[in-house]
Amino acid sequence: MKKKFGLLMLSAVMILSVLAGCSEPETKIVDEKINVYTTFFPLYDFTRQIGGEHVNVVNLVPAGVEAHDWTPKSRELSDIRKAQVFIYNGAGFEGWVEDFLGSLEKTDAPHVVKATKGLNLINVTEVEEKTATDEHAHENEHGHDHGHADEHAHEEKATSTEKEAAHDHAHDHGGVDPHTWLSPLQAKEMSKNIFEALVKVDPQHKADYEKNFATFSAKLDELHKFYQDSLAATKRKEIVVQHEAYGYLCRDYGLTQKAIMGISPDAEPTAQDMKAISDFVKKHDVKYILFEELVSDKVAKTLADDLNIGTLVFSPVEGLTEEQDKAGETYITMMEKNLTNLVKALQ
Repeated sequence: MKKKFGLLMLSAVMILSVLAGCSEPETKIVDEKINVYTTFFPLYDFTRQIGGEHVNVVNLVPAGVEAHDWTPKSRELSDIRKAQVFIYNGAGFEGWVEDFLGSLEKTDAPHVVKATKGLNLINVTEVEEKTATDEHAHENEHGHDHGHADEHAHEEKATSTEKEAAHDHAHDHGGVDPHTWLSPLQAKEMSKNIFEALVKVDPQHKADYEKNFATFSAKLDELHKFYQDSLAATKRKEIVVQHEAYGYLCRDYGLTQKAIMGISPDAEPTAQDMKAISDFVKKHDVKYILFEELVSDKVAKTLADDLNIGTLVFSPVEGLTEEQDKAGETYITMMEKNLTNLVKALQ
């Protein structure tokens, strides 16, 4: 009887050990490769395209998760410390990174790459305040009686509120728009920063990195030409989007965006914001509101229904859905799909 009980106890201990092992995530560090941790999907895709067989790239934000909302756990921070390279976007996109970098000891730190280094960044405050000024001027053009002190005070208060909102957005993102990757031109510069880092860390495979970078650069050049030619031929140049993520795309290809949310996709629009969007839609004869898949589309679809216009998917390419991940989507394929819907919206 004692022998049987002992066997049962041993079996129980073995089962618990297996379960404990399953609950503890395995490290993703691979000894025989250059280990690179990236903070979100575009950087992950750029790195694997350039690094090829010589790198083990780990994307920190899993499929189906909105990158703005994600923060790492202690195990993930520990694994980053073990990697040879850590690549982040910068420009205020990853709110947790600065504290993490400050905690690194020089002896155990990976080579840190800020992908937006050297880019011509868009100042958020200037963009927001310009939009507020333009809308204010537009209202003046339509015959508002500014002789009444109470109306004038109301308008001054509205403008002040818009500037305060602009300041909040700028503070959240370090004063600049972080969504650089949504322009193929900027994506190429970011890829160059990644290429140079890989060569520095692993110079013995420089020739392979150069070859891979040349191939990927050619694809980005082709994508840029595709965007340039397609958007030059469109009738309209104004878009309404769910999330103010397309500043670089608009700047580089001559478009104007009007966003329901702010720079952060979870920012709540005010009644005044909704009226401004409605006026913009009517003024520019906008036919579609462009929405994204990893955040709620309720506000976008409700507004579209109210305005009797359509909706189209327009990804900020911050991450993939689980279905897109399984299908093997890349930065290039996602941007090509974006362009198809963008051209449809602008025709």
